[in-house]
Amino acid sequence: MTQDLEMKDSSTPTNSASSPVPSTLQHLKEIASLIETGSYSKEVRRIARAVRLTIALRRKLTASIISSFLDFALTPGSEAHARLSAYLPKEDDHDMEVDAATTAIQTPVKHLLPELEIYCYLLVLLFLIDQKKYNEAKACSSESIAWVKNLNRRTLDVIASRLYFYYSYSYELTGDLAEIRGNLLALHRIATLRHDELGQETLLNLLLRNYLHYNLYDQAEKLRSKAPRFEAHSNQQFCRYLFYLGKIRTIQLEYTDAKESLLQAARKAPVAARGFRIQCNKWAVIVRLLLGEIPERTVFMQKQMEKALRPYFELTNAVRIGDLELFRNTANKFATTFSADRTHNLIVRLRHNVIRTGLRNISISYSRISLADVAKKLRLNSANPLADAESIVSKAIRDGAIDATLDHANGWMVSKETGDIYSSNEPQLAFNSRIAFCLNMHNEAVRALRFPPNTHKEKESAEKRRERQQQEQELAKHIAEEDDDDF
Repeated sequence: MTQDLEMKDSSTPTNSASSPVPSTLQHLKEIASLIETGSYSKEVRRIARAVRLTIALRRKLTASIISSFLDFALTPGSEAHARLSAYLPKEDDHDMEVDAATTAIQTPVKHLLPELEIYCYLLVLLFLIDQKKYNEAKACSSESIAWVKNLNRRTLDVIASRLYFYYSYSYELTGDLAEIRGNLLALHRIATLRHDELGQETLLNLLLRNYLHYNLYDQAEKLRSKAPRFEAHSNQQFCRYLFYLGKIRTIQLEYTDAKESLLQAARKAPVAARGFRIQCNKWAVIVRLLLGEIPERTVFMQKQMEKALRPYFELTNAVRIGDLELFRNTANKFATTFSADRTHNLIVRLRHNVIRTGLRNISISYSRISLADVAKKLRLNSANPLADAESIVSKAIRDGAIDATLDHANGWMVSKETGDIYSSNEPQLAFNSRIAFCLNMHNEAVRALRFPPNTHKEKESAEKRRERQQQEQELAKHIAEEDDDDF
């Protein structure tokens, strides 16, 4: 009796362990089934979910798994199968035996959908980029784009937008980004004619990135201003657009609009997109310094960003103090970092802000000071520091940066007494702007709480309630997966 009980107890874990964990190949087959279902029912959200699941499996892709999947999804011996298999490295004997054993049981799909074939191109392209085979990735992406051009199906838009991105990315990695600019413009025109809005915003961002990569800011602004406007479909693409718009506005000296775009891009970016958020914060710090603002210390102390933002923290400290020598040393110390971030030209513009800040501190501290002492305190290293100091002081007085007068005969700068700011209208204006902000927020909250008419009279049936709850759960899951998507 006890022996039977022991045998039953020992057999229990073997039964639980016998349920196999789905392999990567099995997951890919489920994704293929999801694409097939979405293609037949014309549900784009199913194909979008398939692409997100593929990105989650990206790290597990190997040559043998992709080869087995190509044998399953494509007809063996077909043109697409031969082309894609040529990009994959040859497996060893052991892998080939395993693949033969797994594919012998499977029956290949007889009818090939265009969505499934384009998906196979995307899968191979991801593998080539991860394996750093950029030349092969260029060839594969070019073939896939040539095939996508001939297909006008709305169920292909999600996969095609991914292909557009990796098409540009593969050429960027090899330094040949200028070669595809004409092709990207043609693709953007085709997407506009086909009303493919997701493809339009993806290609617009790729074109802006292409122009900004070669410092063609005027052409980027012309394209952006003339591109058709529509509601954003992808949060990631909208964040990229705001970032590129902020860079264009910064170069065009429109610092206020640039600051809003860059800060909005940093706020909307997913938490996982750390590199993108770091770039947004770097440009936003420079723009705020150019506006005469000093960013808060918490900006530089964000989690996992302290090291990357350290050069900009020291630069901000030099601008805040108004020490020209410290600013010059900081710019030289991190010149490599600033050049890599393409912010070196903007930092050169900050020299005037540093001088103005130092001059403002001097005017507050001294009621009268000689221009020679001004040049000494500002550490002006030039052939004629006295003349430079005089021109700097006169320009600051003309711009209203300091409230002082210049005595040219005696070589003095005479500061006026600072008046009481509470006797002016500035506190009233600041208080009025705060009141307007609170009122706008209150009005928006009231509008958001309004219900459509007669909703209390309509009673929801049990079937409608279940359908609504199911849709809400799918939407919440879709939003959560989209935030975790790669950036």
